[in-house]
Amino acid sequence: MSTLTYPEVGATRLGPLPGGYNHLHHRAAIGRGRAGFEAAGAAVTEWRMHRAAGAGVDASADRAAEGVTVEVSAGIGRLRVAAPCEIVWTAYEKDRTGFAYGTGRGHPERGEESFVVELADDGTVWFTVTAFSRPACWYARLAGPLVPVAQRWYARRLTAVLRRIATAA
Repeated sequence: MSTLTYPEVGATRLGPLPGGYNHLHHRAAIGRGRAGFEAAGAAVTEWRMHRAAGAGVDASADRAAEGVTVEVSAGIGRLRVAAPCEIVWTAYEKDRTGFAYGTGRGHPERGEESFVVELADDGTVWFTVTAFSRPACWYARLAGPLVPVAQRWYARRLTAVLRRIATAA
């Protein structure tokens, strides 16, 4: 049974992103070639990207699949924030790999975020983070304009992690 907290499920895949939310679109080259693409895609869909970036991950499966639940957390002790999510779509294609999760009950935000690795015709490996979100609890509302700043910082951190993985492959 889905516990998603927003109605625009799948909008990060199909677009356009819905109004009334903060939007994030981050795209960066992370490497070159099929081996880099495959290594980065596996890191994204097997939670290694998030873990290597310092997030805690507790997932109901070892790999992203529609309906899998995942709790991403950050912080320490009483300052630890847990973010329950559910995978709403996946892409396991020849030149495109990734997934999106939507916010579940208890998540401080409401919305969806996707993480996609693509292999371009010229051999460049691209990583894209697309999200729409708005506060769902008092402390997220209190953080106000800091939340989008933190989301952009985290997207850049994930990019750095995947760049290391893709270039080592």
